Amino acid sequence: MKKLSLLFSAVFLTFFLAACSETTSTNEENEENQNKQNEEQSEEQPEEGTTDQENENKEQEESKESEPEQPYEPIKPAEDAKPLEDKLTEEELEKMPKAEAHGGDRTRLVPVGETMVEGAEDQTDGPLKDHRLVAYYGHPNSTNMGILGEMEPDALMEKLKEQTQAYSDADPSRPAIPTIELISTVAQRDPGPEGKYFHMTSPEQIDEYAELAKENDALLMLDVQLGTDSVINQVKLIEKWLKLPYVHLAIDTEFHVQEGETPGIDLGQVNGEEVQEAVDYLSKMVEENDLPDKIVLVHQFMDEALTNKEAIQPTENVEVALNYDGWGDASTKMSLYRKFVRNEAVQYGGFKIFYNKDEPVMSAEEVLKLDPNPAIINYQ
Repeated sequence: MKKLSLLFSAVFLTFFLAACSETTSTNEENEENQNKQNEEQSEEQPEEGTTDQENENKEQEESKESEPEQPYEPIKPAEDAKPLEDKLTEEELEKMPKAEAHGGDRTRLVPVGETMVEGAEDQTDGPLKDHRLVAYYGHPNSTNMGILGEMEPDALMEKLKEQTQAYSDADPSRPAIPTIELISTVAQRDPGPEGKYFHMTSPEQIDEYAELAKENDALLMLDVQLGTDSVINQVKLIEKWLKLPYVHLAIDTEFHVQEGETPGIDLGQVNGEEVQEAVDYLSKMVEENDLPDKIVLVHQFMDEALTNKEAIQPTENVEVALNYDGWGDASTKMSLYRKFVRNEAVQYGGFKIFYNKDEPVMSAEEVLKLDPNPAIINYQ
């Protein structure tokens, strides 16, 4: 009986120890799961003392760090430069210049200082979003095609920076970037060996001005004059340079002629669909090569030179500016800027000034009274 009692005691003790062991194991597992859950919740919750806005700002900063570095340095405004709005009268703040209105309604479509046309938006991180471009246009082999051919490269850059400074001082809220606009394909009256009525600027000259822009934290805009060639084909001819982070595209519409026509004699024309093909091509190039966002500048001085404007649409990677190119009487030029840029809006506006042909040559302060403010001012 005693042995039986001892046997029952041993069995009971075995079950008791097993139960205790299982309970201990379960408790440890529960505790481990609880600790793990607390850690996960801690990771999901914002740090103590931070707000949703601070976390959002942190995410934006991290996103910016992953974006390509901007390859330019705008010219800083002078320390005593006053805001653009402080330099204008109440009437000038509310109304466009009389010359621009040309007898019509003078009410501004956008506030003074705004460079995007009414209703437009910019989804890029491109140069025009917070700055404006001041460009010197031309070809190094010709004094007749613009100021670029009238000066040696270093002297040109010095004068360009002085002109750019005038715009940074005129509107300190939008510091200006010096830009070289180099004609990379030159329209000509001779059909040439390929029968396309243009010749290519030498790669050595393009390289020289690309290096000049890079050394001075400036931008380079390569202008194509087309001849009878297509826009997209000319873009591909200069693709090597367009893949540089500081190089952008300009299209000279007036020199794009049809078979049987001659540039410089017959007025050329570009359809907006051809421009859009170039915009889309550059947009894809930006994505595939992790480049900073690009600009496409489209030159126009007459109605016929650019048709089907509604086909031109900026993208998430490409900003688009329409540039009024005419020369002569300043009042007439302001009126035509209203007609071609303000009233036939795409995204941004540009305005060309001729040092030797305009009467009078408008100052930076006068240019920045236009509605909308030109985002690009190029000098020829």
